[in-house]
Order: sequence, then C-alpha cells, then structure tokens
Amino acid sequence: QVTLVESGGGSMQRGDSLRLSCVVSGSTFSSSTMGWFRQAPGPERVFVAISWTDGETYYADSVKGRFSISRDNAKNTLYLHMTDLEPEDTAVYYCAASSPWSRAGTRSRDFTSWGQGTQVTISS
Repeated sequence: QVTLVESGGGSMQRGDSLRLSCVVSGSTFSSSTMGWFRQAPGPERVFVAISWTDGETYYADSVKGRFSISRDNAKNTLYLHMTDLEPEDTAVYYCAASSPWSRAGTRSRDFTSWGQGTQVTISS
C-alpha cells in the first residue's frame, strides 16, 4: 500500500515563501511520476506541478516562475518550493504518485495515490 504524507502548509502573507514536503512509502518512488495539485473551495483539484522520473518538470502557467518542484529519491520525498505567494494560491495542496514506470500527464486521473493534503492560506 502506497502512503503519501504532506507537510509544510500554513498561514502566510502575500510575497512570502513556503516549502511543502511529501514523504512517500510503500512504492518505488524513484520510478513514479510525482505531482502537486491544489484545491480551493470547490470540487476541482487543479494541476500545479509535475516531476517525471527523467528529471523533467512542468508547471501550471499560474505558478510558473514562482514555484519549483523537486524530488529526493534517496529520501522518498517530493518538495514544492513556493515563492512570491499570492492570496490566489490559497488552497489545500495534495501530492500524488503515479503507478511505477508509467509516464503520467497533468490530469488528476493519471495518478493512482494521493496524500491527505496540507492547507496553505495566503493573506493580503
């Protein structure tokens, strides 16, 4: 069973920085596409960033240049470094893992395992 545990959320001010972490257990982390999604009040979980196993990354336009996704395969940990935070970044942030050896895309249905989420609140 794959378990993902996010941490690092909190309440910040506009312009602040924050780093989220996601520790993964029970899977071949280094062989899985990893992603970050977020959900503001509402039904939709929105793509934020993705890290493929070949080192390639991709970002949503809304966070490009401000957020950075990285992974430490030795620690089975995924990170999301967020800078220049805006109130529009307020959401619950989720990390997600694909099945090993599958090259997932940016759709939430491409991912098979999810964390419980961590709340990020940005005030102006």
